[in-house]
Amino acid sequence: MKSIKELYRIGTGPSSSHTMGPRKAAETFLTRYPDAASFKVTLYGSLAATGQGHMTDVAIIDTLQPTAPVEIVWQPKVFLPFHPNAMTFAAFNANHKLLGNWTVYSIGGGALAENNETSTIESPEVYDMHLMTEILGWCEQTGRSYWEYVKQCEEEDIWDYLAEVWSTMKEAIHRGLEAEGVLPGPLNLRRKASTYYIRATGFKQSLRSRGLVFAYALAVSEENASGGKIVTAPTCGSCGVMPAVLYHLQQSREFSDMRILRALATAGLVGNIVKHNASISGAEVGCQGEVGVACAMASAAANQLFGGSPAQIEYAAEMGLEHHLGMTCDPVCGLVQIPCIERNAYAAARALDANLYSAFTDGMHRVSFDKVVQVMKQTGHDLPSLYKETSEGGLAKDYQQM
Repeated sequence: MKSIKELYRIGTGPSSSHTMGPRKAAETFLTRYPDAASFKVTLYGSLAATGQGHMTDVAIIDTLQPTAPVEIVWQPKVFLPFHPNAMTFAAFNANHKLLGNWTVYSIGGGALAENNETSTIESPEVYDMHLMTEILGWCEQTGRSYWEYVKQCEEEDIWDYLAEVWSTMKEAIHRGLEAEGVLPGPLNLRRKASTYYIRATGFKQSLRSRGLVFAYALAVSEENASGGKIVTAPTCGSCGVMPAVLYHLQQSREFSDMRILRALATAGLVGNIVKHNASISGAEVGCQGEVGVACAMASAAANQLFGGSPAQIEYAAEMGLEHHLGMTCDPVCGLVQIPCIERNAYAAARALDANLYSAFTDGMHRVSFDKVVQVMKQTGHDLPSLYKETSEGGLAKDYQQM
């Protein structure tokens, strides 16, 4: 597996696969053909189906247009076999002669891949164990925790990077709680985070706690939907779950920043396992790979903060993902707003419940986290494409714009 730096990417929304990935691909292609007279970019499958709502074309044009004119071609019905999020870049000289082209895939979380064995995009592998079962065994044998395995495998600067991640997450919450008005796009969806926050403070402790978690998740998700600066955890579309859970627990339980960073490390390991063995791309496996994985990550992080054993942490992560199996990705109007924002808030609450449920157990259970990851991957492949970020089915079907 690769560094968790590849999972926690700091950038701008609204979509890691549809905005961050294509922007990165355009930047890479531009370095290869800086003297091109024109560009042509063909978007396939999910990238074409919901690209306008996710501002895919804007990300590409903003990158290439300062150098030369850009033509965008949309092919929503064409799915290349390697991954649903495919794009082909082509560069031309002044005589319209092809200088070169490049087909690349945005595979989720802002990551890019090529359909070959010697990819120039992939970063080095840093983890020698790829299954939760293996890592759990290592923890039990050595007496160490998951975050210590992260520390052993990553470079020394991982804690500085996670500190930047945590700072960015908190800043997104603070901005989101202060912002008001309507989110960009044709839905005219009003921001709710500030209202939820104010209302939550008026309730007694039990309801206040849940209301604040909702408010924090909404704050980050609304920042993402408006193109604000966030952290993929594991994606832009699910970026509100982790910050909401960790910020709430730090505020209410006064956990130190170092303990939060260790929780981030453990959560990153959980997300990495899914990314390596299945997918975190909504276009490939549905929203179970985005919000479901975010819930698993937050469940594990919360359980560690409360002193859970490695087995209990694994169980919390398993429940966080298992109970999102089959969740479709059906963004209304191709926007990361409905049902995405609300799902972040609900998943944050479910993560706290998974932590609590696991804390009542000894960590022993029948279905392993690794098994759920396998099932999630198969379930995602079994889902028709209209339920995988194409806005052709589910909640997005026949939606009448207000």
